[in-house]
Amino acid sequence: MGNERIEKLLIFLKETPQDPFLLYALATEYRTDSPVKAKEYFDQLLEAHPDYLATYYQAAHLFWEMGLTEQAAATFENGINLAKTQKATKALAELQNAYMNFQIEEGL
Repeated sequence: MGNERIEKLLIFLKETPQDPFLLYALATEYRTDSPVKAKEYFDQLLEAHPDYLATYYQAAHLFWEMGLTEQAAATFENGINLAKTQKATKALAELQNAYMNFQIEEGL
């Protein structure tokens, strides 16, 4: 985990607390070494910025890795719906493929 990067991101977040990219960047920085902290940022991002499409793929995978199957499924589904609404074909394909893999792995 890049502590220096995290410190800088936290400073930027204090200056511009409504910037969804900063929450996303913090969540991804914490993802490997502190998944609980990453989840807090993803949860905050999904609540405050539900139209920030990049969140859904990463957050759903983290929830899945944490054993939060229902939350992961809902996040994949919400991301797929948002990608359709935003006509984001690449993100839609990535989310659909990931969700299919999730369903196979979970036996759903």
